[in-house]
Amino acid sequence: MIQICEVDDLTQVHALRLAVFCDEQGVAVEDELDDLDAQAIHLLARDGDQAAATARLFVKGRLGKIGRVCTAQTHRGTGLGLQLMQAAMQSLRDRGCTRAYLSAQVPAIAFYQKLGFVAEGPEYDDAGIAHRDMFAPLSSCS
Repeated sequence: MIQICEVDDLTQVHALRLAVFCDEQGVAVEDELDDLDAQAIHLLARDGDQAAATARLFVKGRLGKIGRVCTAQTHRGTGLGLQLMQAAMQSLRDRGCTRAYLSAQVPAIAFYQKLGFVAEGPEYDDAGIAHRDMFAPLSSCS
C-alpha cells in the first residue's frame, strides 16, 4: 500500500531525486541538491519501505511552489504521480495557498494540464532540459 506523507529525513528523498534527475536525465548533482531543501516541505510516497515518488513544496504568501517532482521507474504509469500531485496541491491549500506554480519539463506539460495547470511564458533551459512555467488555481473544491 502506498503512503504519502511529509518527511524531515531526506535520505530517501535525495536518493530518489539523484536516481531520476541525475542518473536518468543527466542533471549535475550540484544542480539537483541545493540549499533550498532545508527550507522546503518534502512529500514522500513510500511503497512499504521503498521510496516511490517525491515532491518539494514552498509557500510564499498565497502562492505555493511545487518542485522536484519525480517517480521511481518501478512506479511510473500507476497513477502515483497524480496522487502525489493531488497531495501536494492539498498540502498547499491547507497552508492557505490559492494558486500553485511549477516549472514543468516540456514533455510533462500534458500531465500537469490534467491537474488544471496552464503553461505561461516561453520555454527556457533549466539544467539542460526545456521547461515552461505553469500555474493552477487551488480552489477548495479541486
